Amino acid sequence: MGKYDIIIAGSGLGGLECAAILSKEGYNVCVLEKNVLFGGCLQTYIRKGHQFDTGIHYIGSLDEGQIMNQYFKYFGIMDKLNIKRLDTDSFDTIFYKDKVYNYAVGHDHFADTLAQSFPHERETLKAYTSILKDVSRLIDVDNLKKGNIAQNGMKYFYASATQMIADTVKDETLRSVLAATSMLYGGIKNSSTFYHHAMTNNSYIESPYRFVDGTMQIAERLIDVIRANGGTVLNNKEVTRLIVTDNQVTAAEVNNEEIFEADHFISNIHPKRTLEILEKSRYIKNAYISRINALPNSFGVFTTYLVMKPDSQPYINSNYYVHGTDNVWYNDDSSRDKINNALLCFQCNSNSDYTDVISVLTPMYMSELKEWENTTVGKRGDDYIAFKKAYSNNVLEFLKGKGFDFSGKIESIYSTTPLSYRDYTGTPYGSAYGIVKDCKFPELGFISTKTKLKNLYFTGQNMNVHGALGVTLTSMFTCAEFVGQEYLAKKVGNA
Repeated sequence: MGKYDIIIAGSGLGGLECAAILSKEGYNVCVLEKNVLFGGCLQTYIRKGHQFDTGIHYIGSLDEGQIMNQYFKYFGIMDKLNIKRLDTDSFDTIFYKDKVYNYAVGHDHFADTLAQSFPHERETLKAYTSILKDVSRLIDVDNLKKGNIAQNGMKYFYASATQMIADTVKDETLRSVLAATSMLYGGIKNSSTFYHHAMTNNSYIESPYRFVDGTMQIAERLIDVIRANGGTVLNNKEVTRLIVTDNQVTAAEVNNEEIFEADHFISNIHPKRTLEILEKSRYIKNAYISRINALPNSFGVFTTYLVMKPDSQPYINSNYYVHGTDNVWYNDDSSRDKINNALLCFQCNSNSDYTDVISVLTPMYMSELKEWENTTVGKRGDDYIAFKKAYSNNVLEFLKGKGFDFSGKIESIYSTTPLSYRDYTGTPYGSAYGIVKDCKFPELGFISTKTKLKNLYFTGQNMNVHGALGVTLTSMFTCAEFVGQEYLAKKVGNA
């Protein structure tokens, strides 16, 4: 194959964003994707004419002047996305202790809406949203225009999300309601950082959007940008080895046979997996490899896709977080093998007021799938199929017990487990949210985008913050190694 300036392994959001940025800057980039479909967790796959979103079910901060809008505008894709803004009065609806609480769009509206249920906490709710805004200012458009991708927010990484909420809000029920969307960032009680909580929740409070006809459109539009800039994006090309000479990578072996050469390499693959395919080098110390391998990964997700009968389920323009116990977090042994929490997302179609697919997400650890951990896609056996069917039925029973009865409306059911994430995205243990960042030792979970090999870099959700916003920030830091942070930040900020 010809030689490229930069080869990027993996076409998840981080890989595609890096390719879009660097191709815009004149680099000859090549993205190599092992699967048929591009996009990683942006994938929308089809079964019998129905579209199923995989990882991103809604996205925030897309209003004019907000941070994700600015990034997508810079990429040149903002006006090409088919999106729908979620309900202003209830973009997220929390079902907790047999009562319903709504998250509303806009910081004041958010506080005022919850204050209807907690009038004695009106002022503390305003204080809570004020802190969220303080954290969000660390990465806002004004910072970009000044040449900064992000200001230092380490004090919020050292702050426990659980404790920060408790310090701000007195009412125990309200504390749980504010933590009720912790699944969005793989929240772990007493471990997750307030930085993750604030960045994630603030983004949606600013402006929540759902993708009409699938999230795959983000990947497709970014690929259009890359190719328009002369870049190459290839599927069915798994990077099986990174060939090292002295202190640099010289080539990527693809599918155990083809050789792709480049001056620089960016891995959007999980760092643990990247080190497994990297040839040994004295510049990559065993202590570093051991540290990466020892980092804990977040829990995964079991997704039940309910395919609805035609015109049976009206589209609902908000998300439902359903909790079956007092504990809205999913992190201890008592949570395993039980369904106590679920997120319902109603997929939006451009040609109907009805939804044809409801995605139901429930947390799941890989340990619950130990029997099939050494199997591969399509070869897990009848017991695995029976397990998924039984688990999906348990999900439906859990929802029915909480007032969500879809009896008579369901045409068919599909499901995926953390094993699917593991095998399709190369994520250890099927983790849905990457490497855990623990507020007690946050620096241990940080991985630099620059490695000890002079031309190998990391990107993706494992570096800093996961989710669309976190991955985009990391992509900026990765690309800043090539073009400079001040230059790149200002270019994005003034797009």
